[in-house]
Amino acid sequence: MVSPIKLAHVAIQTDDIGRMRDWYAAVLQSEVVFENDLACFTTYDDEHHRVVFIKTPGFTPGERAGQQLHHLSFTYAGFDDLIDTYERLRDQGIAPALSIHHGPTFSFYYRDPDGNNVELQIDTMSMDEARDFVRSEVFEANPIGIPFDPEDVLARYRAGASAEELTQYG
Repeated sequence: MVSPIKLAHVAIQTDDIGRMRDWYAAVLQSEVVFENDLACFTTYDDEHHRVVFIKTPGFTPGERAGQQLHHLSFTYAGFDDLIDTYERLRDQGIAPALSIHHGPTFSFYYRDPDGNNVELQIDTMSMDEARDFVRSEVFEANPIGIPFDPEDVLARYRAGASAEELTQYG
């Protein structure tokens, strides 16, 4: 079996490209690589385009009910990057709708201007440890994870608690 080597990009249908572009630029610190009246291509890394916004002629937001996307997820390199991003977004008035420690990941969930869920996360385990965790009784008992208060985590981190301590599951 051959598997993909990476997720190339995500395309989101919207009726307001500018609003979506600006929100994702604030959250992901992305840049526009192409834009016209029908599409905006952005990237935040070495990919030529990573997140795309498309305005399909005739599309109206009420049509969203038929879409099945639950969330987009973006992984940060480490705790410092994630907590700094949380703080930067908070200071811009962008707050997570939900914060959950899933075990293998430590995650902030935001809602973009069109109501799509966007997860910003870090991995807290190796991939092998994560595979074992999702097969465990601990995960079976609580497959969603443990909600946490991001302000409490930030305060404890700024007071000297380690990332390892703050991302311990349980």
